[in-house]
Amino acid sequence: MAARLGDIVARLGGELHGDADLMVEQVAPLDSAGPAHISFLSNPKYRPALATSTAGVVIVPPKDGEGLERTHIRVRNPYLYFARVAQLLNPDSRPAAGVDPMASVHPGARIHPTAHVAAGAVVGEGADIGAEVVVGAGSVVGEGVRIGAGSRLHARVVIYPHCVVGERCILHSGAVIGADGFGFAREGDGSWVKIPQIGRVLIGNDVEIGANTTVDRGALEDTVIEDGVKLDNLIQIAHNVRIGEHTAMAACSGVAGSTTIGKRCMIGGSANIMGHIDIVDDVVVSAVSFATKSIPEAGVYTGSVPSMEHREWTRNYSRLRHLDSMADRIKALEQQLATLQGNKED
Repeated sequence: MAARLGDIVARLGGELHGDADLMVEQVAPLDSAGPAHISFLSNPKYRPALATSTAGVVIVPPKDGEGLERTHIRVRNPYLYFARVAQLLNPDSRPAAGVDPMASVHPGARIHPTAHVAAGAVVGEGADIGAEVVVGAGSVVGEGVRIGAGSRLHARVVIYPHCVVGERCILHSGAVIGADGFGFAREGDGSWVKIPQIGRVLIGNDVEIGANTTVDRGALEDTVIEDGVKLDNLIQIAHNVRIGEHTAMAACSGVAGSTTIGKRCMIGGSANIMGHIDIVDDVVVSAVSFATKSIPEAGVYTGSVPSMEHREWTRNYSRLRHLDSMADRIKALEQQLATLQGNKED
């Protein structure tokens, strides 16, 4: 979908310098963009690429726009602006409304006339599918599930009974919502007794859940994913977890049961969060870190076993690299001390 540059700026804001009548066809990176493309510069290390780029228009911070003799848009956050332009040029396409004849829909389910249910999908008794919802091929919507308006389930998504998905959510292929949490009591002989998981999963509005990510239902109370949360692929969210609004988690991370993560947090790839702890708002847990205890203050936390405040971890890591030489120095000091003590005794 092409758009006139002047119309883009009128809609999204920014300070335009150059040809307002340029037709922009698509977004592209600086090194491969052509005359009909819009690109961006947000990282100073890519300034050399800006000089050689053939992009028709570039989004830049104000300081990089000074003296720039090419069509550009000046904004404070070029990456965010680029994301909004990308959305504008690539609107979401939805299939036609209706239920495919090869879908299996219980007579007691409620499906809005503008919703789409694809071939092979299964919709259980009492399920409520809202306006303009898309249920992809092979997806399963369990008994009593509620899905809010504008949400999309890609192929092979499974939502277990009585879970709730808010409005404008995106669930990618292989996501499983509401499977049983890992709850067992141990017998004296070492065998396990399953604890029925009677809670639900409650997902807020504008949540995106990546491919093959699982969110377990609560044991007694609900597992809650608040508005605007973004979960990458291959993430495990255990029972009774609560994740605060606009928190983002990268791939292969996991959260153990009954942990609360605050608002606007960022959890790096392959990070692990122990169970029964609380993490406050605006915390960053670095990739491959291991949070073993509650984090009571906002900040950046890094470390494998266990995590600690980032500046403390940096100091300790710097010392870690010198452990071998430090050990030699300590050994030499011990020998000197022993010599001094021997001389004193003589």
